Formats: sequence, structure tokens, C-alpha cells
Amino acid sequence: MPDAPTAPATEPDAIATLARNLLDLTARLTARADEDPFGNPVLLTSLAITRQMDSEILAESDVAALVRYLRDAAFADRAARLAAYVGGTDTAVNDACLAKLAHTLLRPDPNDSPVRWAEYRALTERTRFAAVFTAHPTFSLPLAVGKALAETACGRPAPSFDSHRPPPITLRSEFDQAAAAIANGRDSIDRFNAALISVAKTAWPDRWTELNPSPVVLSSWVGYDTDGRTDIGWWHTLRLRLEMKRLQLNRLHGQVSVLPTATALAERIAEARDVVDRQIELCPDYPNPPKVAAFAHALVGGREAALTSPAPLLPLFQEAIAGADERAKLALTVARAGLVSHGLALAHTHTRLNAAQIHNVTRQRLNIVDPPEDLSRRRVLFAAINAALDTVQPIPVDFGALLVEQASAAKLMMTVAQIIKHVDGSIPIRFLIAETETGYTLLAALYLAKLFGVERHVEISPLFETADALEQGASVLEEALRSPHYREYLRNTGRLALQFGYSDSGRYVGQLAASYLIERLRMKIAHTLHHHGITNVEVILFDTHGESIGRGAHPGSLADRLKYLSPTASRQALGRAGVKVREETAFQGGDGYLLFGTPELALATITRIAEQTYHPAAGPIEDPVYADPDFAADFFATIRTGMAGLVEDQGYAALLGAFGPALLDPTGSRPAARQSDGMTGVARIRHPRELRAIPNNAILQQLGWCANTLQGLGAAAARHPETFAELRQTSRRFRRAMDLASHALAHSDLEVLRGVIATLDPGTWLDRSAHSKRPGRREALVSVARALERLDIWASVQSMFRRIEADHLALRVIWPDMPHMATREVLLHALRLALIHRIWLLATEIRDFSPRHNVTRLAMEAAILRLDIEASLTLLAEIFPSGADPAAECDYGEPAAPRRTAAYAREHEEIFEPMRRLFAMVREIATAITHEVGAFG
Repeated sequence: MPDAPTAPATEPDAIATLARNLLDLTARLTARADEDPFGNPVLLTSLAITRQMDSEILAESDVAALVRYLRDAAFADRAARLAAYVGGTDTAVNDACLAKLAHTLLRPDPNDSPVRWAEYRALTERTRFAAVFTAHPTFSLPLAVGKALAETACGRPAPSFDSHRPPPITLRSEFDQAAAAIANGRDSIDRFNAALISVAKTAWPDRWTELNPSPVVLSSWVGYDTDGRTDIGWWHTLRLRLEMKRLQLNRLHGQVSVLPTATALAERIAEARDVVDRQIELCPDYPNPPKVAAFAHALVGGREAALTSPAPLLPLFQEAIAGADERAKLALTVARAGLVSHGLALAHTHTRLNAAQIHNVTRQRLNIVDPPEDLSRRRVLFAAINAALDTVQPIPVDFGALLVEQASAAKLMMTVAQIIKHVDGSIPIRFLIAETETGYTLLAALYLAKLFGVERHVEISPLFETADALEQGASVLEEALRSPHYREYLRNTGRLALQFGYSDSGRYVGQLAASYLIERLRMKIAHTLHHHGITNVEVILFDTHGESIGRGAHPGSLADRLKYLSPTASRQALGRAGVKVREETAFQGGDGYLLFGTPELALATITRIAEQTYHPAAGPIEDPVYADPDFAADFFATIRTGMAGLVEDQGYAALLGAFGPALLDPTGSRPAARQSDGMTGVARIRHPRELRAIPNNAILQQLGWCANTLQGLGAAAARHPETFAELRQTSRRFRRAMDLASHALAHSDLEVLRGVIATLDPGTWLDRSAHSKRPGRREALVSVARALERLDIWASVQSMFRRIEADHLALRVIWPDMPHMATREVLLHALRLALIHRIWLLATEIRDFSPRHNVTRLAMEAAILRLDIEASLTLLAEIFPSGADPAAECDYGEPAAPRRTAAYAREHEEIFEPMRRLFAMVREIATAITHEVGAFG
């Protein structure tokens, strides 16, 4: 192999030189791969780094500096991409875009007269889009680093950070970050509303202050999402909802208190805010009855003063506007629009739970014991729930009942009732139900809403995310529509809310197939609504993708992402069904909040949303992908089959669980794995379903192969090679789908994955031992090989790799100029493998010990192979204490007997602490790769 570059001392210029040398080495070895198919350039680079570290040419401090250097370069590139992604962060340019859009709404044809007042109000006062802030575990950066990334995207210099690894994330920190992002979003929406109002002023100088534009709103489920977690109690939800109310009142007070004619209005807002402050102060931290009672009295007794609707403030707004000058009138009208559109909260409220929780409560309260998935009992099931809906009478809700209620779904609906009664009843609360696969779930949720008297205030929304739900979603809706109670519910609320999930659907059927299935489901839903004559409702389509291709987000630009999620064909199908449509999209966790991380980024994001919101879905669909529906059906079905086969491959689960979970720091306030076993916190993954979707995707990114976007694509393209190539050139819809594949390919490398799998191969370590001349190294390499033999996952992983490789080779033939991973990212993977190898070799020096805490030496060995380093080192520090026993210094009243104590300072200094430092670098490289990919999971 080529000589490895000589490492210089740890200085900025020297580290830059080292990085260039290693990048050059990586590029040369990669270029040679075509000539040497038996050599792995990633492992060869890794081995070169290992040899330099062995010979002390490359110090550990040099490696740490190199990791920071590569990480910071990836950070800078990510910031530049973020600015381009939102279409530029120039405030003046984006303000001009919003002003132009407002003028276009007023006068669609520049040569024609303005639209009528009623038409303009209809265009601007109906909510057409919502940005939803969700708390999925994608807080992959410390808050300060995330802020710096957003600031750098806006052209401001970034400070230096020693580490980009996230600290432990709590629900509180998630909420605070969401609130900051939402505040920036609200400011940007105010600028859009000001543009709409200003344009109205030019056309209707005597009526413009009547306008309450609300085309774009913000929503949040941070603190209200109880799907898959038990650590959010109703008291947490109420506290955070009250804090959202306080933030809205603070915002409103700041907007109007500086205006001379709004004194009475500002005083009334301040009175409400003071009462809310007291309610928050008394909100319990746990369900202690006396504390709950005191909180209840504050909430119930203070409800009028604290306001439960904006209605009492509207006459005060009118009085303030009547006496104000033109500038203040505009400011007051904009403030009022934000209040009317968002109610008494900084953002709308979304709760979420699982369908199984809904089924549990009807089983308990109605004794409906038939499982909804039993098709043979489906008719009996629907008859029972419709009979219950025939006779249900609302019952009162108080905090005493909430304290003793055991069923999760009932507790959540009761919490919703208390929010509506005592916090804010002006804006409907979304009631999202994950894993909805039958219309029974919707009827059961409706029963619960009726039972607690809130059916007119909640938007019951199924989440179609599993493969079955995406296939049968229209049938689920049809089952519910057969019930007169559900049809009446839709007529009364005027809304049908539907949610489409990309994370779970993408990892089980593949992101490309999931996108096709979701678009097809939208069209089926349009047909179902038309069939049942449902034309007088607004259909809300909420896409819960994230910022990564692993969760279905389009990588090209925010404008493309919005078009990709809402293709013209499905919008037109719903239009033909005669229903109004409101689009919603998720901005997930730290990654999503970045798009609102500064005023400039938030304005750019809202501007792109506004442009998409009013983009007409008119004209004929000329995209050729729709002219050949058989091709699309076969192409995406082939992808789905390929991904489904991979998911069921034992080697795939083994690969995900080998050491992938340990590469990642926790990035949210809920656990990454659905279950764990053994001595430590790292889960042994037996099937991908045991791992949550976002960590699943993140592990694939860290292993260098985005399988959930790529698997099956080669087989699908091979079935239609000419059509595949043609549609990539001529079809915007198909090209946008392939853009996901392009981005995945740019962050996937077969040799990186091969290097990971070879690392798990005992034969690799035996081969190295045969060529090792370093004293003691041969025995250490053999020891690692034996440990990997005992781990016993390599054979299944290698078999799975052949499945991936065959599919990729098929794609390479048809798409010869496909993107490939950049050299810097390949080097990061190689560098991390070198560090992992070094950790494993150091672990062979740990002396044998008798079982402690039910942990044997072999169990410890397996944990270290899985990189459960932090827990392992904690236990090793107990087994091998670094200092003498302090008990030996005491006087025990007798002549001292000989002490058989031992201190293990050498083990700590030469084994344990180096392992700790190396593992910190392994995790730091994970943040660098996240920067390269552009999102977590």
C-alpha cells in the first residue's frame, strides 16, 4: 500500500496539512479500487492511520485536532447549504417576494381590476398552510452550536467549539427550543400579514383594518405527544400549554403596549398574563391531590380574568384602531391577526397518542373486546361502537376525575377538555392517532370526544404511516364515513384532518415507494370523499416528514420539498372532489428548528411556504410519469419488495444493532430503542421494529449506506432501464423522487459499508495478525477475532451485504454517472474505524476478573464490541479501582493486619482513559457525518 503521510505537530496549519495529506491518500486508494477489487480503500486508509498512531508519528492529540478540523469544514459547508436551501436569507429580497405575492393576490392579472373585497378576504383569511413543530429526537447539536450554524447560514462568523456533541436532552429544553423557533416564525408571519394588509389598504382605504389574514399558521406538539412514551403526564401538558398562552400574551402585550391608543388593551392583556403566571406557578410537578386542588382553583377561578378566548379583546382592538394613526393602525391590525389566527397560544395545539390506547379505553368503558384487526368480527365491532355513539351522553370533567383515571386515551381527552374549558377554547385541538389501520379507531375516538363533551373542539386525525395503512387508508376513511355519527361530526366541525407519516413507512417500504403510496392514497381519498358527497369540509393534509431523506424530506430546496410533498396531480384530484385543502408539514426537532433559527432564516422559510401556498394547481398534468401508470406501479412496487426483503433479513437487524446505536449520542428526550436487554443500555436489535425510526435512519447514515432510500432501486431500474433514464430527464415528479436517491448516493459508499462489515469479520483480524510484526499485537488481534466469533453476527451480516451489493451493482449499470460519497466523508468513516479498532485492541489488555454485578468477562467483552463504552468503563472502574482503599487509613483499635488491596492506576492511565478519549472522538465523528449529510436520521 502507499506510504502514509507523515503527521506534523498539533498546530492549525499543521493539522490542515495533515488533513490534505490524508484526503489525498484516501482519494488515491479510492481511485485504485477499480484496479484492485480485493482491496478496500476505506480499510487501507484506516490501517495507515492505525500504523501512524502505533509508531507515535500521529499523536492522539493530532487525531483529535484532525477530527475537529474535518468536522468544522463539514459544519461550514452545511451552513452554506442551509442558506441556499431556503432560497437565500436576504431580508429585503424575501420581503419583496411577499409584497409581490400580496399584489398578485390583489390583482392576479396586472392589466385587470383588483379582485373584490370579499374575494380578497377569502383568499387571505382562510388558513391554507400550517408549519408544525414536533419534538422528534433530532436535537443532534448543542443549543449554542445549533445557533451558530443558523447564524453562519446568515453570513455571520461562527465561534469555535471544542465539541459539537449534544448534551442530555430534556422535554424542557425541547420546548424552549421550539418556542424560540416558533417566535421567529410568528414574526415572519406578521411580516407576510403586514404585506397582505398593506396591499388591502391601497385598494380599500376605508375597510382594510377589518382584515384578519391567516394564510399561514404555526402548530406544536412539543409536550403534548404521548405516542410511545410514558414520561409526559397531563400536568406536563397543561403546564406547557399554559406557557404557550403566556408567551402569546407576552408577545401581544409587547406589540400593543408601545402604541398610545392601546392603553386599555395593554392593561387587559397584562391582567390576563398575571393570572396565567399564577396558574403556572401552582401547576403541580406530579399528581399530588392537594397541589392539584390548589391548581384547579387557580385555573377555574381565574379563567375569566385569564381569558379563554380572544373575543373580549377584539372590541378593545377596535377602539385602539379607531383613534390610531396610520402606522399604529397597521401594527394593531397585524397584532390582531396573529391573535385571531393562533388564539391564546404562540402556536396551535396537537396532541398525539397510539391507536392501541384508543382501543384500550373502549374495551374498558364499553366492554368491546373484539380486536379491531380481526376481520371476521369487524361488522360486530362497528355495530357496537355505533350503538355506543347512539346513546353516549357527555359527562363532566374535573381534575379529581383526571387524577384517578387510568386509561391513557381517556386522560388525554380529559386534558383536552380542561384546556378547552379553562385555557383556550377558540382554536380546535388536533387529536392525532398513530398507527390507525381501521375506521373503528376514528369512531372510538369520536365516542371519547362525545363522552367528555369536546367533539366540536377536536380534530380527530388518523396517522397513515404503516405499510398497511398506506395501502388501506382510503378504506379506513370509508369505514368511518359509513357511520352517520362520523359524517355528522365532519359537518359540525367542517374539517377532515389526515396525517401521513414518512419515517416508519420509509424504513419498511423504502422512502421512494412511500412517497408513491402517499400520493396514491391522497388521490384515493379524493375519490372516497367524492363518492360519499363530502364537499362541505376542509381537508387537512399533514405530512410528518423531517429534514432528512431518511424521513422523506426533499434535499434540493425547501421549494422543491414543498412541491414534492404536495404534487399537483393530488392537489387537482382533491380540487375535482370539490373540497378545500389545507396543507401542513412538520419541522422536526433541532434539525427542523434550524429553518427558523434566526429571523432571516424564518422569513425565508415562511416566504417559500407562502409562495407554495398560493401556487395554483391548475392546468393539465403534462408530466409523463402520469401517462404511464403501469410503469410507476411496477417501479415502486419493486422498490417496496426489495426493501421489505432487506428488513426481514436477519443480517440487517444484526448490522443495525452491531454497534450502530452506540455511535450516536441521545438526541431527544425519549429512548432510541423500543427495548433493551443485557448489562447495559445498548439494545440488541433482533428486528428493525425494535428501534425507533429516526435512530434507525441515523445508524444507516453513520454506517455509510442509506438503505431505506436506496434498497430496491437497482432492481426497479433494471426492469425498465430505458424508461428510467428517460423519466429522469423528462418528468419533474420522477426527477424529484430520484433527487432523494441522488442525495442518498452522495452519502453512501459500498466500500465504507464493506469496511464496517469487514470490521465485524473475525477473518479480517486473523489476516491482520498474520502480517503483524508489532510486539504483542498479534495476540491482541487474535483475541479480537475470537471475541467476534463469539458475537456470531458476521455471517448473517455478510449475507445481507451481498443483497445490498447486487442491487447497487444493478443500479450502477443503468445510472453510471450516479453521485458518490465525497472524499472528506470517506476519510471520516475510515478515521472512525481506526479509532474503533484501537478501542477493541486496548480492551484486550483488560485483565480477567471474577463476575461482578452479574457481569462476566465475556459479557463485558461483548459490550465493548458493541461500543457500550461509557457503561463498561463505569463498571471497570468499580472492578479495578484507581486508588488504594480509603478504609485502610482508619484506626480499628488493634494492630493493623496486612492489607491485600490493589490499585490499578496503570489500567486507568493506559487502557481505560485512552478508551474514553477515543470513544469521545468516535462520537464527535458522528456529528461531523451528520453535518455532511445535513440532518440527523
